[in-house]
Amino acid sequence: MKYTELQDKTLEELNNLLKEKKVELFENRIKLRTMQLQDSSVIRKIKKDIARIKTAISAKG
Repeated sequence: MKYTELQDKTLEELNNLLKEKKVELFENRIKLRTMQLQDSSVIRKIKKDIARIKTAISAKG
């Protein structure tokens, strides 16, 4: 996900996307603890996506 994609979204869409990513991060952290996650770099990617979304929200608000 790129920042330019996020600029076109509304504040409500960004907040919903943020909630989805936080849930996804939580689920992947649980999978990592139980050794079910194959690629641990997914967690880093999700965290970066969350940071991009938060940046877009603060730019709009």
